[in-house]
Amino acid sequence: MSVPSADDLLVLLAVGRSGRFTSAADDLGVNHTTISRRIAALERSLGGRVLTRSAAGWELTDLGREALDAAERIEAAVGRLRNPSGERRLEGVVRISATDGFSAYIAAPAGALVRQRHPGISVEIVATTRRASQQRSGMDVEVVVGRPQVHRAEAHRLADYTLGLYASRDYLAAHGSPSSVRDLREHTLVYFIDSMLQVDDLDVARRIAPDMQDSISSTNVFVHVEATRAAGGLGLLPCFMADRHPDLVRILPGEVEARLAYWLVARSETLRRPEVAAAVAAIREVAHAERAVLLGVAR
Repeated sequence: MSVPSADDLLVLLAVGRSGRFTSAADDLGVNHTTISRRIAALERSLGGRVLTRSAAGWELTDLGREALDAAERIEAAVGRLRNPSGERRLEGVVRISATDGFSAYIAAPAGALVRQRHPGISVEIVATTRRASQQRSGMDVEVVVGRPQVHRAEAHRLADYTLGLYASRDYLAAHGSPSSVRDLREHTLVYFIDSMLQVDDLDVARRIAPDMQDSISSTNVFVHVEATRAAGGLGLLPCFMADRHPDLVRILPGEVEARLAYWLVARSETLRRPEVAAAVAAIREVAHAERAVLLGVAR
């Protein structure tokens, strides 16, 4: 064994946070071959494997976790050298995956908050509605609906939100307002495309309004909102989105609704990265401030 290179340790840090050689290469501005060569050199110097392949990508071995601790100390020391005052300037890219509505109304304001506090951080938001990825997909943080089943990652409950049934005033003028759950069978539903729905917790329409036929369906919740506003049917919508529109009326509140939860998923190594920690703190801050809106009790 020999003394490991600081550069090799920093490469391990990048791979440990993303779980992927390609993502680490992008973050460090090198190619995939360089990452592989650096990891091999580090393993030779330490006399053992630092990474092992799994279904979730590259995972740290026990030796790898020890090396990662050293790499984090090197990163912190380099940061202090850049800023002799001792306060590290946070910089780099933080990648967040979240549902459409969460991306727009929670993640985007949180990203702006991060930028105000740390101008060196860039925030990338990928809007998608899916289960938590088992391979992290190059994202630092994922926000999903429902408690995720993940391995070698942390899952934290962020906030609850309410789905309610809504109609436009024009729709009600033309079709009347249902006065009971039984009346819903006379109306059509605006919601997700059932065959393309990837998130089990979002399959609530069939439980709370099983007799409603589909009218306009989409994989995008903003389409649900606009189709409902255009009198396309009754929309099962997140209250924090629908309540922003005075032309929408909530139908049978307290009778036809569902409480769901947003969960944050990330690798432990990634959450220790100061830039990611700053983004997560901002997301939590915005979600807490919007709690009443998310639950549909602030209108």
